[in-house]
Amino acid sequence: MLEIVNFLSKWAVPAMIITTLLYGHFKKISVFDVFIEGAKEGFDTAVKLIPSLVAMLTALGIFRASGAMDFLLDLIQPVVQAFRVPGEIIPMALMRPISGSSTFAMTTDLLHTHGPDSLIGRIASTMQGSTDTTLYVLTVYFGSVGIKKTRHALGVGLVGDFVGFVASVAICLLIFG
Repeated sequence: MLEIVNFLSKWAVPAMIITTLLYGHFKKISVFDVFIEGAKEGFDTAVKLIPSLVAMLTALGIFRASGAMDFLLDLIQPVVQAFRVPGEIIPMALMRPISGSSTFAMTTDLLHTHGPDSLIGRIASTMQGSTDTTLYVLTVYFGSVGIKKTRHALGVGLVGDFVGFVASVAICLLIFG
């Protein structure tokens, strides 16, 4: 079974590329020209996103430098300790909806400090995979197409992150704790 999975993993991307090229050939589509056109659109989109990204990263820097994050951590620490949540992962839980790179750095630091097979390492790794950078995603995707009224997207995204965080902790405590 493992050999089949390895074989499929190794050949999945080349098969998709070949399939795309063959499909374009049979449909008489200039695949290279379409690719170049898409790359130009992608570059234009990236340029449009720069102001939103700068604003978000500035807000993130202010949040951390002002002490607001430390204040929030001190405020919720007694609550999370009552549920056996390791305090070391709380900063990661707070930053995850905002910044993927900072939480990746936090995860790396936790893995170096506590080890990948520790409860903290397992919770951090599970949380990294089961939550998303909600504010970043909303900024990038809605900003790129000019959507101003996001309705319930922020609330639903943050609830999803919270559920991912709680599930990560609960499952890791249940299995490894």
